[in-house]
Amino acid sequence: MFAPMGALNFKQPVAALRLGATHFGIESCGRENKQSARMNRIDERFLRLRQQRDKGFIVYIGAGDPNLQTTRQLALGFDRIGVDVLELGVPFSDPLADGLVNQLAAQRGLESGATPPKVLDTVADIRRNSQIPIVLYIYYNLVHHYGLERFVADCARSGVDGLLVLDLPPEESAGYEKAMAAAGLRVIYLVAPTTPDDRIALIVKRGTGFIYYVSREGVTGMQEKVSANIAEMTAKIRAHATLPIAVGFGISNPDQARLVAANCDAVVVGSAVVNQIARHGEDAKLVERVLEFVQPLIQAVRKA
Repeated sequence: MFAPMGALNFKQPVAALRLGATHFGIESCGRENKQSARMNRIDERFLRLRQQRDKGFIVYIGAGDPNLQTTRQLALGFDRIGVDVLELGVPFSDPLADGLVNQLAAQRGLESGATPPKVLDTVADIRRNSQIPIVLYIYYNLVHHYGLERFVADCARSGVDGLLVLDLPPEESAGYEKAMAAAGLRVIYLVAPTTPDDRIALIVKRGTGFIYYVSREGVTGMQEKVSANIAEMTAKIRAHATLPIAVGFGISNPDQARLVAANCDAVVVGSAVVNQIARHGEDAKLVERVLEFVQPLIQAVRKA
């Protein structure tokens, strides 16, 4: 059963572990183990974007929608056309941060059998052909059920680069942060329009990988207009942050993506892409259709 819309309290977003302050805060973390001795792929990608003076483009899709083989094909296709980071939503029965489009994607993922272990197997399969940075978008219930330390270790082994755990409060995150740092994974957390200044300072001080600014209150979903206060809020975040700032929630076309990119380091598009997957789910050319939709979005954010 899905949670009611608006159930997620964005007034207290979660936070993560501090990373160094050079190159957008991108540097190798001494606490990481030998398995993660190389720079994290997320850090590498944002460093490259900075050097090229480009803006990044992040895609969100639901893992297993409509099946995990298509998820793999989409990931490889996104890499080919220049997507900078792929967010894979791990299907959950009660996705309270998600609007209807992504709720239905989660339902389709559950029906296709996209369990956390199978999602990790799919990431490992993607890694045979691609080094696209991958972040899992997940709810803590799934992590807890799997076992925190085992899940984080399996993520690292599979080739995951970071986690965005939607509903893990900072007061409960000490063990999570420690496990993530040991595995060399980045902890992506949220800042929202309702986040007060002192809370922003806390979040960005402890963040790794990038800061995800949720440009609207409420849940995910396509919008006709972008929020009017993005420039103001990203300026507040930059007052405290050395990490890249990615902005998402509600961006659905190239004009919106270009407008948002002017005030951040990367644009996140999710529901609009997931909606394309839903529309073409039975089409043999689904992957081609989705890539055709995404390409103009990527072009819109470059050099914005």
